[in-house]
Amino acid sequence: MQSEVRKKMLEAFTNNKDDYLSGQHLANVIGCSRTAVWKHIEELRKEGFQLEAVRRKGYRILKTPEKVTADEIRLGLMTEFLGRQIHYEESVDSTQKIAHRLAYEAAPEGTIVIAEEQLSGKGRMDRVWHSSKYTGIWMSLILRPNIPPPKAPQLTLLTAVAVVQALEALTSLSPQIKWPNDILLNGKKVTGILTELLAEPDRINAIIIGIGINVNQQMEDYPEDLRATATSLSIELGEQLKRADIIKSLLLKLEQLYTLYLDKGFYPIKLLWESYAVSIGKNITARTLLGNINGKALGITEDGVLMIEDDLGKIHHVYSADIELK
Repeated sequence: MQSEVRKKMLEAFTNNKDDYLSGQHLANVIGCSRTAVWKHIEELRKEGFQLEAVRRKGYRILKTPEKVTADEIRLGLMTEFLGRQIHYEESVDSTQKIAHRLAYEAAPEGTIVIAEEQLSGKGRMDRVWHSSKYTGIWMSLILRPNIPPPKAPQLTLLTAVAVVQALEALTSLSPQIKWPNDILLNGKKVTGILTELLAEPDRINAIIIGIGINVNQQMEDYPEDLRATATSLSIELGEQLKRADIIKSLLLKLEQLYTLYLDKGFYPIKLLWESYAVSIGKNITARTLLGNINGKALGITEDGVLMIEDDLGKIHHVYSADIELK
């Protein structure tokens, strides 16, 4: 009940940005007493929100905290269903693990798990993902699309497009995608995406999409072995960014693309993905479990499979690999 009251209060501030809202107005909108409104205002202050209270005018939010709490994300969130249920933790082993549990417990589509720090974050092929506290976006999203299980990898590519579009909307940066799940800035990795499937042979129960974005790290925050390959938005821009704003932008772009995908299929997503891809038309090496494939990256199929043409003109279909640009 308390979380619902807080949601309605933040929606009221979102819908009346920069305006003062009286205690009585908030009480009417939320459906509670003015005393309850005051208590929730005080709770927001404890979280780091700066609120101005002016007699006969009401309350106005002046500044929000530099955290990615549920309240901070809800303030200004423009989505219909993505991010409307938020599970927030200061520190976790992995947001993916929590999202898996919530999915089994019938959490609604669009639920997100967000943490300030991951102690055991992982990427594709169980690689370690460095997730330092208060610097990045470490989140997992639960989707429940009515699509056949073999099409699930398409959601990884869709998410990559959403990340690029969200960063373009908020910054002057020009991110690129390296197949299948890396977002690059100036050739260095800034974002990783991990898609995991909960499914039966003929139906998907849930898709868990993990997203890690390096936002405010500085180079000294990275282990020595990552400094040549990793970067952050702050390093590239030379300034600190508000992580909650990036999350809200990402959720909106994701919802728009996901709705388009469910309505029109993968083809429009495919075109968008290829327009952002760093490797299309370039010579690459795909390191697969069966060996290396060298050749020109032609693009992706309707199913999101990478196509590589070797020196003999043979086209290889690559389902899983590490890609090295030449």
